[in-house]
Amino acid sequence: MVKEIKKSGKKYFECIECNFVYKNKKIAEECEGYCKKHHSCNTEITKYSIQV
Repeated sequence: MVKEIKKSGKKYFECIECNFVYKNKKIAEECEGYCKKHHSCNTEITKYSIQV
C-alpha cells in the first residue's frame, strides 16, 4: 500500500519499501511490488521518482 503525500495542494505517492516518491500512483505501486518481491529497486521504475 503506497503512502499518499499532500504538499502544496498536490498529491504524491511514496513507495513504503524504499521511500521513493512518484507523481503517479500506478508507478509507485509498481515500485513497491518490485521492491517487495526482489528486495531491491528497479532502475526502469525509479527513473520516474521525484524529490518532494
